[in-house]
Amino acid sequence: MIYLQLFLSFFQIGLFSIGGGYAAMPLIQNQVVNLHGWLSMNEFVDVITISQMTPGPVAINSATFVGIKIAGVGGALVATLGCVLPSCIIVLLLAHFYFKYQNLTVVRGVLSGLRPAVVAMIASAGLSILLTASFVDGLIPASFADVRFVGIALFLIAFFVLRKWKVNPIYVMVGCGVVGMLVTKLTGLQ
Repeated sequence: MIYLQLFLSFFQIGLFSIGGGYAAMPLIQNQVVNLHGWLSMNEFVDVITISQMTPGPVAINSATFVGIKIAGVGGALVATLGCVLPSCIIVLLLAHFYFKYQNLTVVRGVLSGLRPAVVAMIASAGLSILLTASFVDGLIPASFADVRFVGIALFLIAFFVLRKWKVNPIYVMVGCGVVGMLVTKLTGLQ
């Protein structure tokens, strides 16, 4: 039964994650955190972080990680297949119709209408991750005790470095991971 749940959950994610992996993050969060409770929000953020650092699309990597946590290697295979299958079918169909009807204004209108929705989904996922990384329980706290100052500082530094100097994001991620580990180990702060 768990294999069917994993397949159907990630099939839905694969079917409705228009715009790629970042747009899929709120869908993944809804399925694995809110709906099924397979991961806590902190575990979800960790899975997204690991999925960013490993080769391949975020949604597929997340499917593999969640599947292996829930049902081992078989779960990873089923969840990954569920995530990939809709894309394969949709891309084949869309490629056929796009090349046949690409000059129609209706097609152009649909595509331009989807862009803002994709941006909103990416922003929503980013905000959820930012809140979880910055505050205990992912909610804006009433006291400073629930603020993760190290996470906020690392976010601001990483954002500045990425925007100002266009440093390779992998170096920024590794650097933030090392600094976060050292600060946590030396001071006990999060």
